[in-house]
Amino acid sequence: MKSYTIHLIRHGQTEGNEAGRYIGRTDLPLSSRGERHLKDLAAEYRYPQADVYFTSPLKRCIQTLKILYPQAKPVVIDGFRECDFGAWEGKTAQEIAAGDPSFARWISGGGKSVSPPGGESSAAFMHRVCESFEKVVEGLLRSGTTSAVIVAHGGTLMTILSAYGMPRARFYDWMTESGRGYSMRITPGLWMRSMVGEVYAKIPGGPHEEEPEGIQMIDLVREAADRAFGAEKGGKGQTKQKTEDQ
Repeated sequence: MKSYTIHLIRHGQTEGNEAGRYIGRTDLPLSSRGERHLKDLAAEYRYPQADVYFTSPLKRCIQTLKILYPQAKPVVIDGFRECDFGAWEGKTAQEIAAGDPSFARWISGGGKSVSPPGGESSAAFMHRVCESFEKVVEGLLRSGTTSAVIVAHGGTLMTILSAYGMPRARFYDWMTESGRGYSMRITPGLWMRSMVGEVYAKIPGGPHEEEPEGIQMIDLVREAADRAFGAEKGGKGQTKQKTEDQ
């Protein structure tokens, strides 16, 4: 059976990331250090190629894609933007906590009704990210395009992986460093039945001269998916999660 591979990669660092600030809607470019780090990764490691390349519309993601895939003609997906942190934009966790006691409940996930003042709720953020990801998957299945790269924000990728990734893991368990990420395999039958994808490898792969890794992981994940979802009739099983400064 034909399968579809989606590679999820987090953008490089900005000055805001380096200072530990919450940068969501703010359209910061990559920092000089962030650009150098991506170029070093691309020179040392293998990044998976694809038939189509998707990116968040924000500069840091578009620049990252161009560094890692200079030949790519990216398709911009507005729904892959990072969460809008409202009044918390540009502040550190310490600065926010000092002025807003609701921040502690928001970051712990315990205050479901808490949202960044003037910003985006966790539910709204998750809804638009998941809706956009499902449209990407549906487009691949319809067109027969078997591979894609998505360059986006940490919060965006953690939302996708915690909602659709198999093996199941919590939101923050999918946190990854700049320029890194995960490969997910979409099998049509499993997707149509349970809307999950097999997370089978980390990105980037090994040094350029080595053979690709992760084949054993594919088999283990498929076995786990069959055990967990073989009897299910469908449904996303999505869980509301919190995002962070990416």
